[in-house]
Amino acid sequence: MPDFSLEDAARAEGFALVAGLDEAGRGPWAGPVVAAAVILDGARLSPELRDGLDDSKKLSPRRRRELFAALADHARIGIGQAEVDEIDRLNILRATLLAMGRALEALSVRPDLALVDGNRAPELPCPVRCVVGGDGRSLSIAAASIVAKVSRDEEMAALARAHPGYGWERNAGYGTAEHRAALVRLGPSPLHRRSFRPVAALLGKTKC
Repeated sequence: MPDFSLEDAARAEGFALVAGLDEAGRGPWAGPVVAAAVILDGARLSPELRDGLDDSKKLSPRRRRELFAALADHARIGIGQAEVDEIDRLNILRATLLAMGRALEALSVRPDLALVDGNRAPELPCPVRCVVGGDGRSLSIAAASIVAKVSRDEEMAALARAHPGYGWERNAGYGTAEHRAALVRLGPSPLHRRSFRPVAALLGKTKC
């Protein structure tokens, strides 16, 4: 379970404000990649959050939404994203790092240190420490993973209403059998990532 060990160690070094950063949506065939930056106050963190925050992939959708709502009252939150045209132009890794930079910029304060999930550091206006498996080690990164996931899922559900038929309200743009069949049947929407090999292959077969 994640805890405050990394944050406490950073604060002992003099980094007063520590943000956790994570993303959601690197793998889907459609839609933006969304990142979140979260600064938690460990002294004021509620027991629900201290005991409940975890890697978003380990939590049910309902539990993620509950924790997201609780975080709104107990954390500083910044959200950023990179759009489909940026993903196709830059590649998904660079677009993800761009989204992380935008999430940090969206915070109401600039942190002294950013703990970033993974092994690639975005360019940020503060020191960065990469933490492999960070969403299972750091409460701040776990919080960011939840904020990013819930925010992206809600956006994909809204986009599904504008682009019906692909099932994004259920699959969030991931390459499910439902999504694959709809892409073959309907062709691509403006929000499909044409640089992704499965999408390009399907589009080639259907001559879209």
